[in-house]
Formats: sequence, C-alpha cells, structure tokens
Amino acid sequence: MDRSDIIYNLAEILGCEAVKDEPLSRHTTFKIGGKADTYVKVTSASKLSAILRECRESDVDYMIIGNGSNLLASDDGYRGVVIRLDGDFRKIALVDEDTVYCGAGATLAALCKFAQSSGLSGLEFAWGIPGTVGGAVFMNAGAYGGEMKDVVYSVNHLTPEGETGRTEKEDLAFGYRTSVYRTNKAIITGVTLKLKKDNPDDIRARMDDYLGRRSSKQPLDFPSAGSVFKRPEGAYAGALIEQCGLKGHSHGGAQVSEKHAGFIINRQNATAHDVKSLIREVQTKVFDETGYNLECELIIL
Repeated sequence: MDRSDIIYNLAEILGCEAVKDEPLSRHTTFKIGGKADTYVKVTSASKLSAILRECRESDVDYMIIGNGSNLLASDDGYRGVVIRLDGDFRKIALVDEDTVYCGAGATLAALCKFAQSSGLSGLEFAWGIPGTVGGAVFMNAGAYGGEMKDVVYSVNHLTPEGETGRTEKEDLAFGYRTSVYRTNKAIITGVTLKLKKDNPDDIRARMDDYLGRRSSKQPLDFPSAGSVFKRPEGAYAGALIEQCGLKGHSHGGAQVSEKHAGFIINRQNATAHDVKSLIREVQTKVFDETGYNLECELIIL
C-alpha cells in the first residue's frame, strides 16, 4: 500500500472527504498544478490532529492550503497529502461586542461580511483579498494601509505533533508578509480579532470603495496568485517592472499583466514552469537595469 493511501483510508474512517490524484489546478487561483497523491477536507481539530499524527508516523509529507491564492503548485503535483480546513474551521462567531472568533478555513470575504453585518470595523482593507483567514494571518496580508496585525488579538494552532496551542498578539512576530507561523511549523486553526463598533452602512461604503479601487487596478478577469513580488524598500515592484518595459511580457501561457505589472496572470493554459521562468526573467532584467532585487512572495510548492 502506498503511504498516502494510509491517510486516504484514515480520512474515510474519520468521515472526511478524501480524493486520490486530485489536480491542484482545481484548488489554486492560478488554475495551475499537477495531481496531489491525496486531497483531504478536514472538518474538526480532533480529526486534523489524528491525520497529522498518522502523517508523522507513516512519514508522509503534508501541506495545508486555504484558497490557494498565494500558491504556485508544481506541474508534477505533490507527493503527499494536501489538507484543506473545512467544517468547524469555517465557523465565525461573536465573542463579545467587539471581538470575533473565526476558524482558519473561513474565507476573508465571509469574515468581512460577518464583521460588516455586526457593525464591526477594521477589516475593510481585506474585502476583495481572495484568501482564507488562516492564510491571511500566516502571511500578514494587507492592502490600502491595513494589515492583519492591526486586528488580530490571538491565534490558535496545532503543532505538527497534533497538540493544541495559542499565540498572543505580542508573540506573533508580524512583519511585512510574514508572521511567526512562517517558521514555527504550527498549523493555524482559528483567530480571535479585536474590531471597533461602527455603523454598518459606513463600513459597507468603505468596503465598496476598496473593492472598486481593486477592480480598476488589478487583472481580476484572469487567473493569478495576486501580487507576485514583495515591495522592495524605497520602490514599488510593479513600477520597476513597468519601467523595464516588461508590462505584457510573456513566457508560454504566463504573462506580466498589462493592467498591473506586479501581477503575473495565467493568460492561456500556463504551466508552473512558464510562471517560474517568467519570474526569473523579470527578476533578472529588473536587477540588471535598476539594481533592485525583487523577492518573490508566492509560496512555490
């Protein structure tokens, strides 16, 4: 029996949806990626703990994905188990009048809607970011002057050994597109957020404003993984790329967006190889012509 089959069988016993040889192109916003040996939707902390324990004991590689919105999956797929947090991990609830608890598998869109309808402000900047809450905390997602670090109070997690834990705000080590979870290997399971009371209509107006700006500037009509490069100190990646004449430049089916040069889009059946080749071409030309070293912010699987 293949080692990943052990996880597949355990998932079925636990009542979790499991699929063999699942194309990762179905689970990434780039619409790119070969097959994962096993894809599992895990619905509770106890089931996640059991699967992590079995992965460790059976020496099976695993990775957690959210919406796949910051992920470039290999054309060769993934030799192991891809886990998506579902069920209990998508629940959102008020803790008190200005505090929300949200499962890591919930989308940012669902959390933003919940906060707005509850008259809670602070998450408007996240409206339109296509990730999950866990992924947003993991990378300290931000836009329009706001970041997750501004609203996160504490984070619940499971260690690779399947033990529960919690990290308070002061220990989250938030930085530009990073957090302590980039290095501690724990899996974010839920997030407590502190927000501010406000008028729901005013909150909605700000959300609509941000979404309008996003739609006018970003290539939302093509598959992509959002902004490809981190913002270099003292400059903007998109402006540097455009300055080097790379707007619209393509490699295979991947293209530097003609709408926003900071994005690479899947223009026509792009492969991960196309995207990685285009990233290297952009990095090389920008460095040669400007001296700036563009750091990729995508997670490359």
